[in-house]
Amino acid sequence: MLDNRAQFTAKSFQSKEEQMQSKRIMVDGYNLALEKGTGVSTYARNLSLELSRLGHKIDLLYGVRSSTGKNSLVSEVSFFDPGVRRLGTTEVVRALLSSPLGISARQVPITGKVIARNPLRILPPHDRIFNARNLYGLARWHFRIYGSFLQTEYESSASVAHWTYPMPIRLRRAANIYTIHDLVPLRLPYTTLDNKREYYRVVRDIARKADLIVTVSETSKRDIVELLDVDETRVVNTYQSVSLPDSVLSRSLDAVSSEVAAIFGLEPKKYFLFFGAVEPKKNVGRIIEAYLASQSKYPLVIVGQLTWKNANDLRLLGVSAQEGPKQKSSGAIDPTITAVSRAQQIIRLEYLPLNLLTSLIRCARSVVFPSLYEGFGLPILEAMQLGTAVITGTEGSNPEIAGEGAYLVDPYDVGAIAQAFRDMQNDQAMVDHYESLGKERAKVFSPERYSERLSELYKRL
Repeated sequence: MLDNRAQFTAKSFQSKEEQMQSKRIMVDGYNLALEKGTGVSTYARNLSLELSRLGHKIDLLYGVRSSTGKNSLVSEVSFFDPGVRRLGTTEVVRALLSSPLGISARQVPITGKVIARNPLRILPPHDRIFNARNLYGLARWHFRIYGSFLQTEYESSASVAHWTYPMPIRLRRAANIYTIHDLVPLRLPYTTLDNKREYYRVVRDIARKADLIVTVSETSKRDIVELLDVDETRVVNTYQSVSLPDSVLSRSLDAVSSEVAAIFGLEPKKYFLFFGAVEPKKNVGRIIEAYLASQSKYPLVIVGQLTWKNANDLRLLGVSAQEGPKQKSSGAIDPTITAVSRAQQIIRLEYLPLNLLTSLIRCARSVVFPSLYEGFGLPILEAMQLGTAVITGTEGSNPEIAGEGAYLVDPYDVGAIAQAFRDMQNDQAMVDHYESLGKERAKVFSPERYSERLSELYKRL
């Protein structure tokens, strides 16, 4: 959830000693290229921002379907164009046949001729951008066919490659480090669509061959060490940070409240909010059940894109079980429960841009996020930084991140979640208490602290 701060530079703030230790670091654009951001894309943006602040030069390596040719303007336009054609079968086969030799990426010219203030692919701080068509899709197929990681390279490449997601790919002639955010496909296999055997083979090979493994909580570090049999000295926990734009943080509460009232018809501090992907581990079904059981007088707002295996979670919203991730929304409604959800004022929104989402977070009475398992739980930190009370769960890394700054409940206990709704609705002192403690807790994960942890990580390379 980071804005475009590509023009930011902090070299003037670095000491001479720090600048002498600067590196050229490649950060993958796998999640940065997604049309709708994820927690991993937020991680990649914040990583690029903090590495830039530390004085390192950043190369972004994308694998979008655009092509890079001799004409710089056409290449730049193609990179930002969401409608470029898909690779044909012949092109995919040809690429896979040549992939044992590796795939080369070409530099994308960013000249400024394309107006990119609000592009589809918001660019984090960088020195250069490279792209190889469908690189990450080809890496998966290469791994399935050859059982090895795809080798990639580009001109004057970086000395360190930081892959922000476990992918079967390596940068030649570089130290390769991988961030494994969590092992949810192995810990809660019934909550994801991943091919579990393939996923295990990828993370197992990363565990064996990576120069270092990075993760984002002590909970995830423990899982990596135990499930993948990794020496704990090779796993570094840097946590994450939230770096919301000043344009969001500097807005007055009156301005934000007026916006929320005008656009959504919601009264500030008189609604509950869940935001995040609507997927099994987010526990949305129990959140809805608990909300209905609590008989709260305040609305519940759910902001999240429908994903796989969520039909049962959303039945109390009247969403038909016929809907699925690979099907277009049928709009089918279960008539036996539609009246219940409407009477209880449950509002569901598919997606919101950053400015509107942060406004909803700031004005919520409480963010409700009792998920079943998280590697980090970014919504907890985002809400706390914005001064909003949080209800979260006791499983995974949630209690580790929240500390004493949030109301903790058993995420499997609908009654406990319902009681949390009632407590937060009826006890203003409790809301004030968690708002205050949450803002203090968020400082533990400030960009400055994150930068210190990253600096220590890269010294090891």
